[in-house]
Amino acid sequence: MAKKQIVFGKKSMFLLGVFLLCFVFLLFWNMKAPRTQDIILNEQTLHVYVAETIKDMYVGLGGREDLGENDGMLFLYDYPGKHGIVMRGMLFPIDIVWFYEGQVVDIAPAVPVEPEATEYELTPYRPRTDATMVLELPAGWVAAHDLKIGDTLLIL
Repeated sequence: MAKKQIVFGKKSMFLLGVFLLCFVFLLFWNMKAPRTQDIILNEQTLHVYVAETIKDMYVGLGGREDLGENDGMLFLYDYPGKHGIVMRGMLFPIDIVWFYEGQVVDIAPAVPVEPEATEYELTPYRPRTDATMVLELPAGWVAAHDLKIGDTLLIL
């Protein structure tokens, strides 16, 4: 019995090439860093990363040794809710601040890292009331700047 040979025509090679280009594009597009934005909080101008995609929200500040030239990370949600934050992959402690329509509604100061915790052992930090934004700052920022519930965030 003779073996059948598979022959790829020009059309098949073209489609394979398009597929590979799309794959490479999506791979690199997915690796881009979150955008940055200036905000004002308690009369302090901060330069923060902005987490808008599910990937950015899942990774957050995890894996970073520090914030570099930025001051924190702002999570923007499409709907109000008790959006939780975990310390997945975090290498430094943070302050967590929740906002509803630009006003501080809850604060979790000096949240410690959980280096040995598995995904299911991570402590979820949630606000006591609904929020539409969450801001992660270096631990101690809230106390150093006397931030309190009711203070206002302005996105520039």
